[in-house]
Amino acid sequence: MSDVNKEVKQEETNSLAPIPEKDRIMGWGSNTMLWLGGCISIGTLAMGSAQMEAGLNLLQLFLAVAIGSMILVVGIAMNDQFSYKTGAPYAVQLRSAFGTKGNKIPSLIRGLPAIVWYGYQTWLGGAAINNISKALFGYDNIWLFFILFQIIQILLSIKGFQGAKWVGNIGGVVISLAMIYLLFLCITQYGDVVSEKLINKSGTWGMPFIAAIIAFFGNSTTVMLNAGDYSREMKGGYSTLKRGSSYFLSMVPATVLLGVIGAMASTATGKANPINAFADMVDNKVVMIVTLGFIIFAQLTTNLASNVIPPAYAFMDAFKMKHKTAVILIGILAVCTCPWILTSDSSAAGLALFSKIYTAFFGPIFAVLITDFFILHKRKITPEYLDDLYDDNGNHAGINWAAILAIAIGAVIGLLNVNISFFTATIPTGLVYYFGMKYMKSCENFRKGTTLENK
Repeated sequence: MSDVNKEVKQEETNSLAPIPEKDRIMGWGSNTMLWLGGCISIGTLAMGSAQMEAGLNLLQLFLAVAIGSMILVVGIAMNDQFSYKTGAPYAVQLRSAFGTKGNKIPSLIRGLPAIVWYGYQTWLGGAAINNISKALFGYDNIWLFFILFQIIQILLSIKGFQGAKWVGNIGGVVISLAMIYLLFLCITQYGDVVSEKLINKSGTWGMPFIAAIIAFFGNSTTVMLNAGDYSREMKGGYSTLKRGSSYFLSMVPATVLLGVIGAMASTATGKANPINAFADMVDNKVVMIVTLGFIIFAQLTTNLASNVIPPAYAFMDAFKMKHKTAVILIGILAVCTCPWILTSDSSAAGLALFSKIYTAFFGPIFAVLITDFFILHKRKITPEYLDDLYDDNGNHAGINWAAILAIAIGAVIGLLNVNISFFTATIPTGLVYYFGMKYMKSCENFRKGTTLENK
C-alpha cells in the first residue's frame, strides 16, 4: 500500500482509533447530562401510560421503573469498562469476541434500528416546531420544519462528541426544568383525579408488575450495548463506581419521573398518547410552548446521543467511511425510513413488533461481550492485545464462529418470547460462547491472550 493510501486509510478510520486520556473531552458532569438527554424520550412517557392499563397503581409503577432502570445502569457500568480502559469504540470492542470481519454483524444490528428511530424522532421534533409556529405565527408547514430540524441535527452530528456534549449540557437543563413543570401541572390541575384513579388504586404485584420492570429495562438496552462509545470520551481517573453514579443520576430519576408523568397525564385525560394528553391539559400558549419545547429537546438529545453515534461508528468500520460522510448518509437514510408513516397510529403495532424482534438480539450480544471481557480476559486488555484488534491480519482476523453461533442460538431462544428475551437468552448465550471458544478448532487464534489459551 502506498504512503498516500495509508494516509487516506488512517484519516478514514481515525475516529475508530483509541482516544488517549489527554484527548478526552467529557467530564463527570457533561457525561451525566449527555446520558440524561439520551434517556429522555416520548416512548418512556407512553410506556408509563401503558402500565396503567396493566393494572398498576402509582407506587407499583414507581418501583417498577426504578428497578428496571437500576438493572440497566448495572449493565451499562459493566459494559463500559473495555472502552474506558482502552479508548476504543464499541465496533472495536466487538472484534475481541467476533473478529475483524464478524464484528460487523452485531455492530449493524445495533446501528440500523437507530436510523429508524432517528427518523421517527426527527419527525416528532419537526411536528413540535410546526405546532409552535402555528400557535405563534399561524404558519403551518411540517415538512419545512422536519427538513430544517434534520439539517440542524446533521450539522451538530458532524461535530461528533463536541456537538453531542454541547447539546447535552443545554438540553439536559431544559429537559429537567420542563419535566418538573409537567409534573407540577399534573399534580396541581388533576391531583384529585390522579389520587382517586392512580394512588388509591389497589393495583397488582403479580406478572404485570414484573412485566413493567422488564419493559422499562428493555426500553434502553440499545445504549447498554454500545456504552463504550460514550465512556471512551470520559476523562481518566473515574472509577467504575463514579461512572456508575453518573449513569444512575442521569437515568434513574429521569426515567422514573417520565414514567410517572406519562401515567398521570393519561389517567387525568383518559388519553393513552401522552402528546394528545398534554395537548388537552394545557390551557395557554406559554404552557403549550414549554411542553412542545420539551418534546423538541427530547428528540434532539436522544438522536445525537443514541441514534447517530452507533450507526456512524458501524458505517465507519464496515465501509471505511469518514465520520462526516457517515453522519450525512445516516441523516439521509433516516429520512428514507418514511417517519411520517411510522408515526401514524396504523404503524404502531408493526413498529412495536420490529422493536421486539431486534432487541431479541441485544441480550445475546451483551452476553458475548461480558463473557469475553470478564471471564475470558479477566478485565485485562494489554496494549499488545489492543493493537491486535486493529490488525486485519492478526489473531482476530476474520470471523469468530463461536460468537456468531452463540448469538444465533441466543436470538432463537429470545424470539420464543420477545417480551422477556433479554433474561431468557443471556445466560445460554454466554455458555454457548464460552464452550465454543474452548472446544471449537476454528477459535484457536481467538483463544490467544485469554484464560483458555493452551487449554
